[in-house]
Amino acid sequence: MFKRFYNYCKESYAELVHKTTWPTRSELFNSAIVVLTASILIAVVVFVMDFCFQHVMEFVYPN
Repeated sequence: MFKRFYNYCKESYAELVHKTTWPTRSELFNSAIVVLTASILIAVVVFVMDFCFQHVMEFVYPN
């Protein structure tokens, strides 16, 4: 059982070191900017939709 676990760890390490391609710092930075921009855009769209629905509901169901 421990031999299988040892082999699994050894193969995992070998794959991470030799077979995986890691992004460069500039690629990582550009990807982070894209994710941040998309997140902010989606948050703004949800805020605007919530604001509009709130005012429609206040119009339909006045206090």
